[in-house]
Amino acid sequence: MRAEKIIKTFAKKRVLIVGDLILDHYLFGKVQRISPEAPVPVVEVVKETYLLGGAANVANNIISLGGKVSIAGITGNDAAGGIMHNLFRERGIDCEGIITDKRPTSIKSRVIAHNQQIVRFDKEERRKLEGKHYDAMIEYLKYALPLHDAVIISDYAKGVISGQLMKSIVKYAKQNNTFVAVDPKVGHFHFYKNVSLITPNLMEASQGSGIEIKDEKSLMTAGKNLLNRLKCGAVLITRGEDGMSLFQKKSSAKDLDVVHIPTVAKKVFDVTGAGDTVIAAFTLAHAAGSSLKISALIANHAAGIVVGQVGTAAATPEELIKSLEA
Repeated sequence: MRAEKIIKTFAKKRVLIVGDLILDHYLFGKVQRISPEAPVPVVEVVKETYLLGGAANVANNIISLGGKVSIAGITGNDAAGGIMHNLFRERGIDCEGIITDKRPTSIKSRVIAHNQQIVRFDKEERRKLEGKHYDAMIEYLKYALPLHDAVIISDYAKGVISGQLMKSIVKYAKQNNTFVAVDPKVGHFHFYKNVSLITPNLMEASQGSGIEIKDEKSLMTAGKNLLNRLKCGAVLITRGEDGMSLFQKKSSAKDLDVVHIPTVAKKVFDVTGAGDTVIAAFTLAHAAGSSLKISALIANHAAGIVVGQVGTAAATPEELIKSLEA
């Protein structure tokens, strides 16, 4: 199988991740009573864990799939930042491009009981990356981009990704003929002009295109609109239980080349981080030599694996090959 050969080539590829780093904090427990202080459940915590989230989870997915990865972003000089750096070292993620700032490290804490999320609380600061920190990021990107086979922009609107930074990334990538994939954020679509790929979900595609997606006709119009507006190479719209749709322009005509890929997920327990898995698997597959269509197929199977697990998860090459064979 061609896809299996591509997956086995992942180990030879290096991907650069640029974006917002988030520490995912999970408290697992059980509920047996209601608090006498307020009408809320009392969660008896039995397990606590920290995982890489946001752009860091994209890097974790690349590592899990067998690729090599470097990451650029920002953390605070705090306990959460220390935990994140330890996780990077444990996973073998190159974090030379991480800047330490006075701001707190972005952390999302989730309380989960009986496989259901009870509440989430966030600690973060969304101040724009600028001044000496911005200059340091640019210098790192100039150095690092030629050393990587592809770049992923993971935008969670925490301050790292800006229009100015995106112009520089696209410029340096073009000089090196490097593939640039973007996991977009609503409100930032105008940042992403001339990239190789964007991977919005249905809501993001609707708001980014200005077209409410409610059927196949509006889906087609939105995909075409995004391609034309952003002048990007391809658009991959993830559609939840309906799978995903890949849009790209035909080389010899104005018509669209559209592929609809049905979902392969058998059970859906948690969609947390599924978008990170999609862009990681797609980009790694394309860097390994697969077409955009085959890359989308591989990404679809990777997403089907992770949504069947609770918490921020990642697929392995073995799981991916098994899913494709099935």
